[in-house]
Amino acid sequence: MEAMTAVCATPLLQARQLTFHRGDEPVFAPLDFVLHTGELLLIEGDNGSGKTTLLRVLAGLLHVSAGTLHWRGAPWQRDAVAGDLVFLGHQLGQKLDLSPRENLAFATGLHGQRAEPSITDALMRVGLSGYEDEPVRRLSAGQKKRAALARLPLLPATLWLLDEPYANLDRHGIALVDRLLESHLTGGGAALVSSHSTVNFHGGEPQRIRLHG
Repeated sequence: MEAMTAVCATPLLQARQLTFHRGDEPVFAPLDFVLHTGELLLIEGDNGSGKTTLLRVLAGLLHVSAGTLHWRGAPWQRDAVAGDLVFLGHQLGQKLDLSPRENLAFATGLHGQRAEPSITDALMRVGLSGYEDEPVRRLSAGQKKRAALARLPLLPATLWLLDEPYANLDRHGIALVDRLLESHLTGGGAALVSSHSTVNFHGGEPQRIRLHG
């Protein structure tokens, strides 16, 4: 897939000797990586190696301990980046008493919405037709995950930070995540993904970094 290659000279995201410490101990070794639009970076490592911590640092939820981080060629600043990234972690960020439709309306009200798809179309795309107005607490774990994934094509974010996006999904859900990622990359987006699963695309090999803690 041609979108896996760099489509512009200035990186979207660049890290040099990036480190996060908990107390006096580094959670992961210093990292160097460069991510352009159209590219995917897979974060690999055993449980406890710092995959979630790295994504939380990049999302601005934790402070960098050492090293540098640049966004579109300028020093990384949370306020400048916040509207251009979306973080989907283990906590799916859904209000359980609201329906998938209401949760998506709340998210797009905060962060904006692309011209396409509509909320109804996004829920159809993730396989939740007929469950749009069901309280999230009544959905299965896989359906809750699908409801959270529906945010991705709706929000106008260039960078997706996805922590174990394949968890709680059957093979159809796994294929759905692959399709969402591929569409995002071919449309000029970029993504960092932590996963124990294989990511399948039609051509092109994503970048990989492995954390050892």
